[in-house]
Amino acid sequence: MNAELLIYLGSAMPFLWGVAHLFPTRSVVRGFGDISSDNKNIITMEWIIEGVALMFVGTIVATVTSVDPRATVSSYVYLASAGCLVILAVVSLFTGFRIAFLPFKLCPVIFLSSAVLIWLGWWLV
Repeated sequence: MNAELLIYLGSAMPFLWGVAHLFPTRSVVRGFGDISSDNKNIITMEWIIEGVALMFVGTIVATVTSVDPRATVSSYVYLASAGCLVILAVVSLFTGFRIAFLPFKLCPVIFLSSAVLIWLGWWLV
């Protein structure tokens, strides 16, 4: 399989998962029930930030791949992005994975799979 394709797949997963975070934000906040405005704002902010951060990781990986996947800076972006995704996977494993709602259980799988695809693509480039 083409190394660049692996990297693009690894970048698409967090990007799409980040987009998926943005749409249900309002209903997620409502799901917390009767909480203070401050807490609603914090949950909203954190939910949107995670979505945007995931979209950024996917975008920056795809961008450096489209410019020059063999450049030194691309290697740094791949390694830093994969590392970030592994950290998010570990955090999600110990937090969201314990929640009964299926999408939260998918986070560590998606993050780790993306990191592996990016790393493997980088290794093969």
